Amino acid sequence: MSACQRCLCCVKYSMFVFNLIFWLGGCGLFGVGVWLSFTQAEFSSLPLSFPSLSVANLLLVAGGITMVTGFLGCLGALKEQRCLLVMFFVILFILVVTEVTLVLVYTYDELDSKVQGELKEGMNNYNSEPGLKKSWDNVQKKFKCCGVTNKTDWYDVLNGTLPSSCCSVGTDQCVDGWSEPCYQKARQWLLDNIAHVLVLGVCIGVVQILALVFSMLMCCQTCVLRST
Repeated sequence: MSACQRCLCCVKYSMFVFNLIFWLGGCGLFGVGVWLSFTQAEFSSLPLSFPSLSVANLLLVAGGITMVTGFLGCLGALKEQRCLLVMFFVILFILVVTEVTLVLVYTYDELDSKVQGELKEGMNNYNSEPGLKKSWDNVQKKFKCCGVTNKTDWYDVLNGTLPSSCCSVGTDQCVDGWSEPCYQKARQWLLDNIAHVLVLGVCIGVVQILALVFSMLMCCQTCVLRST
């Protein structure tokens, strides 16, 4: 076996291992997305911008794409097919760029304002949509909160009154509800429960960069061997 072939063999199995880890990470993200979807099913009628619902859908999509991409990388490494390797590199590169863009977007404070505005607009249908009413009541009871940014968010919707779910005692007339806003409470709950997912995301990001490097190396090595 020549030095070039030994190098290709080393890169091949290294890429396979990294893509296997990548695929397992995708399974983990998808699993957390499924778990989050089930645990937040009682809020399903709220807009998808609600923190836990938006993250659940994001994890499902990211996990699914990661699983498919990881499988494609494993197959390309084992088969040593340049077409599969190039396809894997392109898909993974687009995925990395998308992830970086999403991270940058989520760091903007303006996004929070837009999401909160969308949730407030949806509150106007509280009395006309039973599913939305039930979801808001479930949120407020679960997190012991009231309104999106403040309990006064309900005043315009319910003519200066609060829904009964804003009070610790489920009375028909709620005068002095919980002071904490639901958006921040839900967001904090999400951050408290998803710390391990963030660590997993960073690890997957590192694996993605290494997989990009190995796929390019393997593609180049394959071209060199075929030309000799």
